[in-house]
Amino acid sequence: MKAPPSPAAPGRGRGGRAPGPVSRRSGIARLGPLPWIAPVILLILAVVVWPVVELIRTSFLDISISGKVRGSAGTDKYKKLFEESDLGAVLLWTVVWTIVVVGFTMLLSLALAQLFNQRFLGRRVARWALIAPWAASVLMTAIGFKWMLNQTAGVLNTVMLDLGLIDSSKDWLGKPETAWPWMMAVAVFVSLPFTTYTLLAGLQTIPHEVYEASRIDGAGPWQTYRHITLPMLRPAFLVGVVINLINVFNSFPIIWAMTQGGPGYDTSTSMVFMYKLKETDIGESAAMSVVNFLMVVVLVLIFLKVSRWNEED
Repeated sequence: MKAPPSPAAPGRGRGGRAPGPVSRRSGIARLGPLPWIAPVILLILAVVVWPVVELIRTSFLDISISGKVRGSAGTDKYKKLFEESDLGAVLLWTVVWTIVVVGFTMLLSLALAQLFNQRFLGRRVARWALIAPWAASVLMTAIGFKWMLNQTAGVLNTVMLDLGLIDSSKDWLGKPETAWPWMMAVAVFVSLPFTTYTLLAGLQTIPHEVYEASRIDGAGPWQTYRHITLPMLRPAFLVGVVINLINVFNSFPIIWAMTQGGPGYDTSTSMVFMYKLKETDIGESAAMSVVNFLMVVVLVLIFLKVSRWNEED
């Protein structure tokens, strides 16, 4: 009788050979896409999640102006924040600022994208020119407009006086009723390039065959634009609106460079208000930052709910 075969040694396969590269590869394959997305996850945790956690933690601390932690403050900083007499007006203007700037930006970008999607003489130069507000520093652009609107040496007052449009130089940034429109105009100006090119990329993905079929069916230009262009442009439009909502809500350089939120808090958004609070109470400023974070999340969620972003036509 033959003796039964001895069991293979541990760690060895058939014939006593160690597992080859295929076995090791199959072990890595079981991890799926994790090895590839792990660096991105770590980056998000370090750049987004950790700062938010620290921000929330700071809002519950009593911190001196020099940065020394004196201990826990509980919810005192939030109580102090909501007792600020200017908070209501600041939040209202923040919402108005965001909606007006994003609304005008999307409308103008939609028109410009439609224009740049057509063939005309100088189209390439016009496309390059649109990049200028995006390529330039936002702070530098805001300072340039501030000089232009200067009461004594600004070019706007000089031109309007020479043309007889005004009797005396105006302090365009000294009063909220004139400062807000100018700051909104600058915000739209610097937001146009990104949104326009986003919509232009969306327009160029629409197949020409769809427009040919529309013309054969007898649809007019407005019907084609309404029932074909706009629905197929929806993904690019949603991307433009969401990113603009976040950027405009968090916009700080334009307002700070042009008016520093003054006089008082009359031209302040919640971001400028938060920055000013840090000069007197770091914990209260952190509480305002938490409120800002929640507000921008709510604004984006409301828009996505209204736009029904996850529903197909």
